[in-house]
Amino acid sequence: MKKIFDEQLIGPMFALLVVATILAITTDRFLDPGNLSNLALQVSIVALIAIGTTIVIIAAGIDLSSGSMVALLTMMLAEMLKFLQLPLFPAITLTLTLGALLGAALGIISAYGRIPTFITTLAALIAFRGVAFTFNNGSPVFSINPHLDVIFYGSLWGIPYPFFYLVFFFGIAAFMMSYTKLGREIYAVGGNPSAAILSGIKVNRVKTYTFIIAGFMTAVGAVLMSARLNSGSPNYGQTLELQAIAAAVVGGASLSGGRGNILCTLIGALIIVMVQNGLNLNAAPSSLQNIVLGTIILFAVGIDMWRAELQQLLSWRVKKS
Repeated sequence: MKKIFDEQLIGPMFALLVVATILAITTDRFLDPGNLSNLALQVSIVALIAIGTTIVIIAAGIDLSSGSMVALLTMMLAEMLKFLQLPLFPAITLTLTLGALLGAALGIISAYGRIPTFITTLAALIAFRGVAFTFNNGSPVFSINPHLDVIFYGSLWGIPYPFFYLVFFFGIAAFMMSYTKLGREIYAVGGNPSAAILSGIKVNRVKTYTFIIAGFMTAVGAVLMSARLNSGSPNYGQTLELQAIAAAVVGGASLSGGRGNILCTLIGALIIVMVQNGLNLNAAPSSLQNIVLGTIILFAVGIDMWRAELQQLLSWRVKKS
């Protein structure tokens, strides 16, 4: 039983099954093929951004800026395509590069400036959205490119493109975190920074790399957001950073660092999006959705904080029986 409890995939998979069962029973339209297809498309943006969020959390950091960065990058992409008339793929490449550069700036400020990541990214959350409102007089830009929506709504062999994006990026991230030097260093930095320094790991450099990855993945999410709506807006991405953090935490990532699983983050993202989908189908107000999201984060963090006590309790019950 203790071995099962320690298995990282068991908890998120069980939670996913419970949530899916409850929604299937209580919501008539949840299992509708159209709704399930929409659910699969919705989860792609949250899940891809959550990859970077999870990596930052594993390194004992936090990223609150991703939602506002999405707003900023969608506006920049819209400006490049609509007003500067750049070709589609060069504009997308520039957007991804800008996302990585913004992430690098946050990483350098936090790591080398010794400013807590919470403060750095909280400031960026405010600043990025403010900069987004300086484009196009703060108004959304619509119909930015007739070929952009194919990136999100297109399909190959009948399979939507977002599925391939998820497989590609989650595969790379899972491989990196499990089988590369950088992945091991990220876990080491999050688990014990002092020991990592004594082991010869460049802690500040590793922390900066995590934010570069997070910025790049946020840019990927921003491109998909623009492709989904064929527009850019300074209002896009609101609460998206909380959804990404919730996906990581529900997937088992520890906010104290050193623990997390990329594949579990995908399951966590599915849980978060499924809950929101169920609330939408039942016409729940956005205020209730925010309350539920906050409760999920609080409960998941509580489970993480009480993990040792729960394991001890379970071991005691097993021995007693």
